[in-house]
Amino acid sequence: MEKLIEIKNLTYTYEPDEEGQTGYTAVKNVSLDINKGEFVAVLGHNGSGKSTLAKLMNAIFEPTEGTVTVKGIPSVSEENGDRIRRIVGMVFQNPDNQIVATIVEDDVAFGPENLGVEPAEIRRRVDEALKTVNMYEHREREPHRLSGGQKQRVAIAGVLAMRTECMILDEPTAMLDPKGRQEVINTVLRLNKEQGMTVVLITHFMEEAVLADRVLIMDGGSVISQGTPREIFSKPGFLREHGLDVPQSTELCLELGIEDCVLTVDECVEKLSLMMGGAV
Repeated sequence: MEKLIEIKNLTYTYEPDEEGQTGYTAVKNVSLDINKGEFVAVLGHNGSGKSTLAKLMNAIFEPTEGTVTVKGIPSVSEENGDRIRRIVGMVFQNPDNQIVATIVEDDVAFGPENLGVEPAEIRRRVDEALKTVNMYEHREREPHRLSGGQKQRVAIAGVLAMRTECMILDEPTAMLDPKGRQEVINTVLRLNKEQGMTVVLITHFMEEAVLADRVLIMDGGSVISQGTPREIFSKPGFLREHGLDVPQSTELCLELGIEDCVLTVDECVEKLSLMMGGAV
């Protein structure tokens, strides 16, 4: 597969600040690749280095040691960082921190306007992005009147309007109710599967990680394991040692003595049906 992001021996250390916060190393000697069109989920307990890794991939931070290269561009300068952010967009946990305009369509237009895109092209991009995330009918609404899930989809549309090839989402559903969470995940899946967008999803929800092509586990600033969702969630003991859980369907089947690694509700129903002689 074609590599989009290459990370080699990456380390990032936060320096002590003026408020007395001590410095610490958040990412330690990480090496990995993100392939074009891939959907990668990143798991880890709080403080494991996930968000710092995301900001390094998006060139918000520059490495203390090692390299991050996006389509051959190393993140070693402010100029290169601007080029990288045209390729790799980022969606944060709280959409209110990312929405800057008082009208939805104006907010989506903000990024392309900063890139100097022609007005007619901005109009086309904004309409297309809002339609992609099913928010076109809300284009003239005020963002503060939207639900959490709708706001997050507007934030995603803003990244789409920038024409990025990769989207990094840092716990985008953490502050949403189940309905909003499903809206956002459905949008992300559609972008990946139908449009081929590369997706890196940082999440605490195991049911979201199940949908990825590959899952990375972080702890102590390092990537300690990676593999397909089935490979990762077939090791519940290892996950619990590192402060993580397994999907609810996996947990239920384990409790019932079903040894196969079950990931989804549909798989769970199928296993239970077989267990009960087809009665389900």
